[in-house]
Amino acid sequence: MAHFSGQRQPAEVPAHFKNLFTNGQLGAAEENHNGDNSEQENRLNNANNNNNGPSDLSCWVFGYGSLCWHPGFAYTKCITGYIRGYVRRFWQGNVTHRGSEEKPGRVATLVEDKEGITWGCAYRITGSTALEYLKQRECTLGGYATIDTKFFPRVASQDTPFSGEAVEVLVYIATPENIHWLGDGPVAEIAKQIVDCRGPSGHNAEYLLRLAMFMHEEIPGVRDDHLFELERLVLEELYRRDIPLSSVMGRNPDRIRRDSHEDIRRPPSFEFTSRVPDTKLRCLNI
Repeated sequence: MAHFSGQRQPAEVPAHFKNLFTNGQLGAAEENHNGDNSEQENRLNNANNNNNGPSDLSCWVFGYGSLCWHPGFAYTKCITGYIRGYVRRFWQGNVTHRGSEEKPGRVATLVEDKEGITWGCAYRITGSTALEYLKQRECTLGGYATIDTKFFPRVASQDTPFSGEAVEVLVYIATPENIHWLGDGPVAEIAKQIVDCRGPSGHNAEYLLRLAMFMHEEIPGVRDDHLFELERLVLEELYRRDIPLSSVMGRNPDRIRRDSHEDIRRPPSFEFTSRVPDTKLRCLNI
């Protein structure tokens, strides 16, 4: 498995993502894009259904941690799917949401793996408000950087703007260069650390268990060995310490309607036959 070295910086964010990230402009008016950026922008514009006004400009953000069950921002669509080339690992420390300076919690990040697949969900967001919120939540407080990659929807449908094809998404990822990085460790020790920690947003165990619930309920049949092993060990540790599960889970988050096109189950119908123009048929005696 390959992962970021101590000296490697994450890939530069494309100009169209960077502009939207800072001021809500996708950079469509810039004339100096190179060929790669122009191709990326064209794909993004197609995903946005050719919206041109600044207030309508949008992009997709991929969530693989708490964003899967608690986005905290306004969005217009949520689609489950996966990205390639990364695996999910609880190697990032957290002192502002799920831990403290004295006891940093552990939250998910992505680690490079050429054979890896990470499942989550992509949110379509419009304008700069949501990205400013994410910049504060993920980068300023969380220590994450940004990359872009391809997202593959779980269900191909005409209801999705990309009809099953891959679309560019913005991803927040922690690397060893940030001050909160904790790195790898024995999975049993990581589980104990998660049970030990709590922060302003709640218990660290809630973060892990709700993410595991998302995978079990929304993407059944898909294995995430690291996540599910931590889930098992954390539940065992809570039981061993006689800590009620209700005391760590907090209130239930708002329900997120994902993959809304899956709810459309139309029975066979002949409603469109009325649109076929009348045609006079000539009988032949054969």
